[in-house]
Amino acid sequence: MSKIIASGAIRGAHKVFNEAEKLLFKHIAEKGGDYVFEFPDTAFYLPMIYAMTGFAVKTLNDMKEALMMAKELLHPEPVEKEWTPYLGEALDSGMATLFAEEIWLAMRYLEGLEPEKDPVTGLIYNGFITDTIQRNLGIQLVDGRMPGFAAIVGAAPDDDTAARIVRELQEKNILVFLSGMSNGETITRQLQRKKVELGWDVYVVPLGTTTEHTLYALDWAVRAAMIYGGVKPGDYKGCLKYTKDRVFAFALPLGPLDDVKWATGAGAINMGFPAICDSDVPVIHPTGVCTYEEVDKEYDHAKIVSKAIEVRGLKIVSHKPPIPIAYGPAFEGERIRKEDTFIEFGGNKTPAYEFIRSRELDEIEDGKIIIKGDNWKERYEAGGAMPLGIYVEVAGREMQPDYEPIMERKLHHNINEGQGIWHMGQRDVNWLRISKAAKAEGFTLEDIAKIQHTMTHSRFKAIVDKVQVTLFTDEADVVKTREEARKVWKDRDQRLGSLTDESVDLFYSCLLCQSFAPSHTCVITPERLGLCGAYNWLDCKAAFGIDPSGGNQPITKGEVLDEKYGRWTGVDVYIKASTGGALDTMNAYTIMENPMTSCGCFECIMCVVPEANGVMVVQRGHTGMTPIGMKFSSLAGTVGGGVQTPGFMGIGVNFITSRKFLYGDGGLKRVVWMTKALKERIRDAFIERAQEEGVPDFLDKIADETVAEDSEKLLEFLASVDHPALTMPSMF
Repeated sequence: MSKIIASGAIRGAHKVFNEAEKLLFKHIAEKGGDYVFEFPDTAFYLPMIYAMTGFAVKTLNDMKEALMMAKELLHPEPVEKEWTPYLGEALDSGMATLFAEEIWLAMRYLEGLEPEKDPVTGLIYNGFITDTIQRNLGIQLVDGRMPGFAAIVGAAPDDDTAARIVRELQEKNILVFLSGMSNGETITRQLQRKKVELGWDVYVVPLGTTTEHTLYALDWAVRAAMIYGGVKPGDYKGCLKYTKDRVFAFALPLGPLDDVKWATGAGAINMGFPAICDSDVPVIHPTGVCTYEEVDKEYDHAKIVSKAIEVRGLKIVSHKPPIPIAYGPAFEGERIRKEDTFIEFGGNKTPAYEFIRSRELDEIEDGKIIIKGDNWKERYEAGGAMPLGIYVEVAGREMQPDYEPIMERKLHHNINEGQGIWHMGQRDVNWLRISKAAKAEGFTLEDIAKIQHTMTHSRFKAIVDKVQVTLFTDEADVVKTREEARKVWKDRDQRLGSLTDESVDLFYSCLLCQSFAPSHTCVITPERLGLCGAYNWLDCKAAFGIDPSGGNQPITKGEVLDEKYGRWTGVDVYIKASTGGALDTMNAYTIMENPMTSCGCFECIMCVVPEANGVMVVQRGHTGMTPIGMKFSSLAGTVGGGVQTPGFMGIGVNFITSRKFLYGDGGLKRVVWMTKALKERIRDAFIERAQEEGVPDFLDKIADETVAEDSEKLLEFLASVDHPALTMPSMF
């Protein structure tokens, strides 16, 4: 390692340590050493310290002890005229910096200074990244939509350069964290001046104005090892190996570097994250800490992103339709307000729908775009609102009718990934807006068809040979063809609704999350979707057809070993092979014995409430207490990491209303507590299932947080409504 960098990193570590110590002792004097602190919505205490040492920091006295751990990692600055090996000392000081920054930021939370409010723009920064946000993005991390993370520290030379760098990262679907300052400027303010939208929805997250705020991004990274990888707190080697091998992050320090930036960078290098600078810095080529280079430089801002991708070894696959606007998943969360809208379709304002049908190869022409409607160009140019039917016809030698609904659901994503285009809903409840900015860039109605043509080919290249798109713009045509589509949708729904676990010979696995959780395998059946909620049996069938070597593989059921609990010979064989022997068996229909494992991307957590002889269900994002005395974040630490934990299980929301839900434990009647938001989300389907079970008013018998957040009040409520779980056979 460069002596210049090592010296700066060690000096910076001492500086950050002293600031943290000063602030901590101030608060100990004011509040006492037993004062309890926790970052919002996390089960991992101070995550960096917890991951590296296993020490759960709960009080200010605990922080004092952790700070002494950091002090032991500090070293004196290398002397000028004597050579000593300083790589290890610089890396130690980097880790000490991260410990001290975590404590310093915790103290700022105590003072009400976090999340930070920008003194110049008034923007409220993100602050600490919660476990909920991490799990919400879990599926994007593992399925390749989000190939990596970039931490931009400082500011670009000018606003235009800042916007170009971030746009390029967005187009490559890389999540961007913003922090720090250079010469009194921040990249966040630069982006605000260019009116670049910020937030999780668009993959651009401002953390704060100081270099120390970068720690939030590193906390996010190290938690992945514990959440998805099952790495135990205190296994620092395992955590650092995990972040290097599985969390594809890099730093872009823009502008001059000071000692604190070097110190924070040294901490990041421990985690396998290289830095690519735009200033004249000593480069550090392979030393074995990062995968390739540790520190590199690129003066040309038009090349710095590609340089970073090369140095970190990211694999970027991008398919951009031939349209005049930027395109990629990072724009999927972009909002277009009414005042920014040029034209809109559907949304109860005009008739609209979107529909896919399969055809024979000789029935359609690939790339053909038809717009049927009188004077559609004039009506489009006038803006406002107009009807729109999006009719996509596909043909391919490997195409099957069962693939149609999966491909149809992707029409939403296809459109929504364009910058300046907003879409929601599907089938005949869709709603599409085109912004004034997109129109100014030259986006036309025909470009909607170009998007569907290009992206249908791209997403389904293994099964689709031809794509033809017709857009209907006259109201009479839209209404007429919509009725034809509704008949097809009805037939599809009836066919899909008849699928049961008994009616098929194959289940499917989902191995996408093994990139993060090596010992986890989702077993997906017609009546049990994946725990992330994103993949059902038909999705996996289509995915296997599209990519036979991909993350969704067929599982031959084999002989039934336990019909009640849901266990089959073929599934056992597959589970043992796919988890490398970590698991021998799995039951699909019970929470009590060898339940399915989880990576951490689950939509809900279900766990037994022993006193009530039933189970509770809490969805991701709920921050309140539950009747078993644990919040969602704490429960998630019990369930994730590919471990079987009887009595606890991660599930997808729609599994709750499946006929196989807890089939081996007594079924739907076992639910005694469920969050109010979750009850509302599944109300209609739940009531239908409850009627099948002979308890049409069952939803009202289930407690929620407005009734009880502890077991005593829960039992009082259950007794008052005569809940069936109280008289069912014991679960134990």
